Amino acid sequence: MGRPKAEDVKVSTPQRILEAAEQVFAEQGYGPAKLADIAARAGIRRPSLLYHFKSKEELYGATVQRAFSNLGDVLRAAMLSEGSFDDQLLETAERYAAFLEQNVQVARIVMRELLDSEGPGPGTEILMNQVAPLVDAVEVFIATQGDETISDGAPIRARVMCIASTLIMRAAAQVREVLWGPQAHARALSSALFLRP
Repeated sequence: MGRPKAEDVKVSTPQRILEAAEQVFAEQGYGPAKLADIAARAGIRRPSLLYHFKSKEELYGATVQRAFSNLGDVLRAAMLSEGSFDDQLLETAERYAAFLEQNVQVARIVMRELLDSEGPGPGTEILMNQVAPLVDAVEVFIATQGDETISDGAPIRARVMCIASTLIMRAAAQVREVLWGPQAHARALSSALFLRP
C-alpha cells in the first residue's frame, strides 16, 4: 500500500483517520477493531495512525466525541431556528433523523455500546458524557419553551428517549425500510408524543 499522492488527498490525515475509525468501529465494535485496519482504510500505515492518536482508546474517544459534537451542533441550531415552539420541536426531530441517516456509523456505534455484553467498555463513559448532556438539553428546551404547548403524558425525558432510540435503531438497522418503511417519520412521532391535537 503506497502513500496517497498529495493532490489526491483533500482531507487532512487526522480527519481521514477519524472517518475510517468511525466506519470500522461501527462495523466491528471497539474490541475487535484493529488499528491496522483503520490505518489501511485511511490510506496510511499503523505507525502514522499512532503518530496522530496514541492508542485505540484515544482514537475511539475522539471518534465518538467528534460525532456527538456534530450532532450537538445540529440539535442546537434546530432548537434556535425561527418559528413557534411547535416548529422548532418538529425541526429538531427532523434534523436529528437526517443526521442519523447521513451518519449511519454513529447510530451503529451507539447501538454496539448499548448492547455490549462484555460490560462497559471505554465508549460507555464517553457516550454518557456526550449523550446525556444532549438529552438534557432537549429535555430542558421542551420543558421551558413548550411548557404551555406540550401534551400531558409520560415524562418529557421518556418521550425524548422514545423518539431518539427509535430513530437510532432505524438508522442502524440493515433492514430499516422493511421494518419502519421508507421514511423516519420524525415529525409525526414528535407531534404525536408532544403536541396537543
